[in-house]
Order: sequence, then C-alpha cells, then structure tokens
Amino acid sequence: MISVLLVDDQTLVRQGIRSLLSLAPQIAIVGEARDGAEALALARIHRPDVVLLDLKMPNVDGLAVLRTLQQQRDPPPVLVLTTFDDTDLVLQAIRAGARGYLLKDVTLEQLLAAIAVLAAGGTMIQPAITERVLRGVPLLPPQPPALGAPNPLTDRETEILRLLASGLSNREIAHALDLADGTVKNHVSNLLAKLGVRGRTRAVLKGLELGWV
Repeated sequence: MISVLLVDDQTLVRQGIRSLLSLAPQIAIVGEARDGAEALALARIHRPDVVLLDLKMPNVDGLAVLRTLQQQRDPPPVLVLTTFDDTDLVLQAIRAGARGYLLKDVTLEQLLAAIAVLAAGGTMIQPAITERVLRGVPLLPPQPPALGAPNPLTDRETEILRLLASGLSNREIAHALDLADGTVKNHVSNLLAKLGVRGRTRAVLKGLELGWV
C-alpha cells in the first residue's frame, strides 16, 4: 500500500484526484491540504510515501513546501501535479527537490505509474516537458556550487543514469541489467560523486544539461 498526501488549493481538484485514486487498491490517501502550511503539518504527522503537490497556492506555495521538506532528514518524494508548464517553474521545482513533474492532463494510469515509481525510489519527469527543461536550463540562476566538476562516466554509469532518467528504481535497474542490487547502488553512488551532485533527481538534471541523457 502506498500512502499519498494530496496538496492543492482547489477543493474540486482535490476531490477529483481523490476519487480517481480511490479506484486503485494500492493507494491510500492519508490526508488533504489546501495550502503549503497545512501540507507541511500533515506531512510531519502522516509521513506519506508520496506527496502530490500543486505549485501555485496562496500563502505558502509549492516551491516553499519543497524547499522545507528537503531540510528534513528523510523527506518524502514529491510529485508535482499542476496545470502550469512554465519552464522556470519546472526547473525550480526540480532543483528544489521534486522527484517527479506531471501536468494535470495525464491519464489515471500515468499518474498511478508515476506514484509507484516515486514510492519505489525513482524519478518521473513527463516526457512532454523534457524539451522545455533543456531549453530553460541556461535561463535560471545558477545552482548552488556542486561538490565538484563533472567527471566522465563509464559506459555502465551512463547507462544507469539514463535508466534513472526513465524513472526506474535501483531494483528495477538491477533486474533490467542483470546486476545485483548492491552493484547498482554502488554505480549510482559513483555517478553522483562524478557529477558533483546530491540526489538522483539532480543527477538526471545534470545529465540533461550535459547532454548525457
């Protein structure tokens, strides 16, 4: 069972998403928040497996929620689900720690698949916005200094980085490449170090910037 926290300031939207997700027996809605402040409070209480987060909200917005969650020791994976496909917002959300980004025109099957991917430790960026991400990278203020300059990846590390970008978890990558889970974990740790980033999502973003994904 995957526990999910819904965060959206529009009551009708929240109710609609909840009704759809209730059709999936593997999903349990543990809370609904109308703004960022309520979302942070409910996340502390329920510790959901996945947070479905809208970005445009009054008072405390989605970006503030993302940044605050990332300060926690074990933050829940956040799937941004929004009507906004603005490149600047997409990149800021990813850099603030979002592990997934979908527009609200996705199907229920796509949404369920993305939730499962994030709950399993993967990432999911809707293919339709990937081109916007690539175009928008130079337009944002620079990221905080990385741990170091990117070093070339081995063929195996590049292959794993591309699978990370496809949203696969370590276990799924291990199965796809016929490797042990521990071996994949070591490869992921090595490529993070070589890219000079912290976290799988930042690794995928860096790979996009460098043209390695």
